[in-house]
Amino acid sequence: MARNQRQYDTDYKIQSVKLSKEIGLTKAAKELGISTSTLNGWVKAYKEGKLDLGLGFQTPDSAMSLTEELISLRKQLKEQNKEIKRLKEENEFLEEASAFFAASRRKSAKTND
Repeated sequence: MARNQRQYDTDYKIQSVKLSKEIGLTKAAKELGISTSTLNGWVKAYKEGKLDLGLGFQTPDSAMSLTEELISLRKQLKEQNKEIKRLKEENEFLEEASAFFAASRRKSAKTND
């Protein structure tokens, strides 16, 4: 027989994990009326990166140092600038190709007249 399992939305899981970090897993599970194993699974998912608690929720252990964050942001900026450059080049190529085919179409229309 299939068990009747409750489905919890992501926001509920996130708030539950945050509460467990504040008051402890067992106490939070009891307060929320869920099993400790369920809450522990959500905490595990958070630690594995499968459950994102959102911006601004970092503990001193999980937070990056300012230097690490700056390095990460610079890397991200460099990658984004590279992508912007590539997209601009593609856009220019497509504009030139479009102009070429439009001129070719006009030329063939004149010869058919």
